Amino acid sequence: MLVRGLPNGPRVSLRLTDSQRCNQPNLRGIPTAGGAVTCRAASAYAGSAYSADPAGALAALEEENKLLKTTIADAKASIMELETQLKASGIPLPAPENSPDMMPSQPEDFWSPALEVPYNYEYKDRYGAISPIPGHDGTECFSWDSALWGFAEHFRYRWRRLRSIRQSIDDNEGGLDNFTKSYNRFGLNRGVHEGRKGIWYREWAPGAKALALIGDFNNWTPKDSHWAFKNTYGVWELFLPDGPDGTPAIPHRSKVKCRLETPDGQWVERIPAWIKWATQAWNEIQFNGVHWDPPETGAPGEIASDKKYTFKYPRPPRPRSLRIYECHVGMSSQEPKVNSYLEFRRDVLPRIRALGYNAIQIMAIQEHAYYGSFGYHVTNFFAPSSRCGTPEELKALIDEAHRLGIIVLMDIVHSHASKNTNDGINMFDGTDAMYFHGGPRGYHWMWDSRCFDYGNWETLRFLLSNTRYWMDEFKFDGYRFDGVTSMMYHHHGLSYSFTGNYEEYFGMNTDVDAVVYLQLVNQLLHDLFPNAITIGEDVSGMPAFCRPWHEGGVGFDFRLQMAIADKWIEVLKSHDDHSWDMTTITHTLTNRRYAESCVSYAESHDQALVGDKTIAFWLMDKDMYDKMSVPGKGPASAIVDRGIALHKMIRLVTLALGGESYLNFMGNEFGHPEWIDFPRDNSYDPSTGRFIQGNGGSMDKCRRRWDLADSENLKYKWLMAFDRAMCHLDKAFGFQGAPHQWISRADSSDKMIVCERGDLMFVFNFHPTRSYTDYRVGCNASGPYKIVLSSDEEVFGGYRNCSKDASVTFVAQPMPHDNRPFSFLVYAPSRTCVVYAPAGWVDSEADRKPHGIPGLAVRDLGPYFAR
Repeated sequence: MLVRGLPNGPRVSLRLTDSQRCNQPNLRGIPTAGGAVTCRAASAYAGSAYSADPAGALAALEEENKLLKTTIADAKASIMELETQLKASGIPLPAPENSPDMMPSQPEDFWSPALEVPYNYEYKDRYGAISPIPGHDGTECFSWDSALWGFAEHFRYRWRRLRSIRQSIDDNEGGLDNFTKSYNRFGLNRGVHEGRKGIWYREWAPGAKALALIGDFNNWTPKDSHWAFKNTYGVWELFLPDGPDGTPAIPHRSKVKCRLETPDGQWVERIPAWIKWATQAWNEIQFNGVHWDPPETGAPGEIASDKKYTFKYPRPPRPRSLRIYECHVGMSSQEPKVNSYLEFRRDVLPRIRALGYNAIQIMAIQEHAYYGSFGYHVTNFFAPSSRCGTPEELKALIDEAHRLGIIVLMDIVHSHASKNTNDGINMFDGTDAMYFHGGPRGYHWMWDSRCFDYGNWETLRFLLSNTRYWMDEFKFDGYRFDGVTSMMYHHHGLSYSFTGNYEEYFGMNTDVDAVVYLQLVNQLLHDLFPNAITIGEDVSGMPAFCRPWHEGGVGFDFRLQMAIADKWIEVLKSHDDHSWDMTTITHTLTNRRYAESCVSYAESHDQALVGDKTIAFWLMDKDMYDKMSVPGKGPASAIVDRGIALHKMIRLVTLALGGESYLNFMGNEFGHPEWIDFPRDNSYDPSTGRFIQGNGGSMDKCRRRWDLADSENLKYKWLMAFDRAMCHLDKAFGFQGAPHQWISRADSSDKMIVCERGDLMFVFNFHPTRSYTDYRVGCNASGPYKIVLSSDEEVFGGYRNCSKDASVTFVAQPMPHDNRPFSFLVYAPSRTCVVYAPAGWVDSEADRKPHGIPGLAVRDLGPYFAR
């Protein structure tokens, strides 16, 4: 199809979708920007010069006016011709850009607009350079904490270890960059040998006496040419040349294993340690490795079963603060089944975007033979879980998240590994150690799993390459490192209480090899991927954990603030409403190290697992089964009323004070009832020997009941609406990332918490019965304030006693109160939380506008809008 360019005239555009363009071969070569078929006219009058005399200027203007009319006429004619050609080709015409059909139709189109890129745009990473180890002695981080000087020798020792390992990597492996790309060398990879193309297989198995590759390709019986040779470093190597017609010796999707002879003469079969996919057939117990090498490459964004996925959308920029939606693909379906990557992409990502979260943290990505382990007993470290789909389908999920502006973090497990020898890497070559410590030190008695030896050269290669692999090949944006406390201490944090004494962190209890590994992995990620995000799950509170590695810190960006969730469970479990101590609660929320960022959460997946309770279930228990109907649709319940009120307050005060970022586990935003229970059989607790009753393999409680939140007749919708509003409040005001935080009142008698974060004032009344009129609250800035968010709005299940719709202005006067220079009077109803913002950024009608978030009174997108 011919599209004629205009010789003159303004820019005109007719937008086509990618699918429309893909179906029209003659349109594929047309240059576009954001998918637009564009005709741009060169301005015929741009070079005109006005004469000095008025008559000349008038004549020039008249001439330009004629040219402009001609240009517009030509443009209209060209548009009509183009429309005729498009109609003749069967392409439906999109609506004009300024028509209602082309305007954003949902609030998320305003608050979280999807990214547009040119048709056939292919995204490729641009890597940073690996930096040298700085010349100081590892004590630069002491400028943030002078108490560390008492342990300077410990820091100097681990810095020398870091410098020594980096030097060895540079001298023997061609540098950290090359060392961490070992996934292109180990396992099964395309390559060349003596001028012939084929497949290389390499495996480190120093204890093996013989090793062959078996699988579908040789009918599980090795030929003479399928036996590998061992080099001086204990690495077995095998080259399988392509056939005469170029056909690979091992076809794509073929099952493979290696057969090896152990030191004691036994023959065993193992899944290659670096395998990139592993599957379990419906009629088999054990997993098999699968050679994953799609023969074709798809177009950018194309999802095809046997084509390599080509990424289309750039990584989103690093946000100023994270609102993380912790999720599990397999249990994300409403139905009792294992959900797929593509179903999650289609059904769940839009929900997350609409709620206002800007990051997802995906659990259970690395293959794990036991589904009930929640992904924490990893068997195949380089293989995405096959229960949910193929590697290419996971890539499509991540690319779509990036299109929606969502950061994708992976819950990575490098703290331990499954002890499964049939499917995993434990005793791979028949020896007890290999990647792990030998003997008792290599066994985690509580988790019934193997502990890595972080001082072992090949363990470093394996884990560092694994970290880079997921970033390189799948475009993850960072990691939440699981079980870091277990890594950093020889006692793994088991039966040990950290009191805050620095001797607990820097002494003989510390596994320096593990800490140096964490410094290395943080250097790798932050050097190669400057916007990478790393979060460490550390309960110990180790100082300098979140200071940059190049200062001598461990290097994480965030620490998970795990004490907050424990505190909420303690309060709900052990105290009646009149016994809540506001000082203790606020202390726990703000008890974090200076200049070390934290991710706060009221609850995560840990609290949702069977054997524990979510906050909603602690609050409402059995009443959640039959008393969650909205008024007029079912029986009322004082327990549910209390639960809904406190659920909102707990989450908002955690968001406001708990850290620099926030996390929520999938479904908890609407108070998902009951617990998570993966399908499981009867078993025994490895640490106690206690019998654990199974559930008969049921998946009934291993899913997410989205229908509860979507029902107009159930109160779950109120909790979800409030969660959405508070996330968008952070989008608009950026209070999580604001340096200003002040608690002016934590009154256990009144049950009141009054605090400031950024420009906002937060007022919480936790009292079960008392409401306060003319309650004076101190603030930092003078001027008018208005209610921007109230848990008492009707859309959140409130009573509108304190509502944005009243549009009341509260003027902060120069009357000092609670050690603040200004103050104003508020009404604080029982069990409510109200947020006050500078009046200029409040619009009580905002939620009635196209971009409005129900219950939120932010003018436009707020003063500090960011995704």
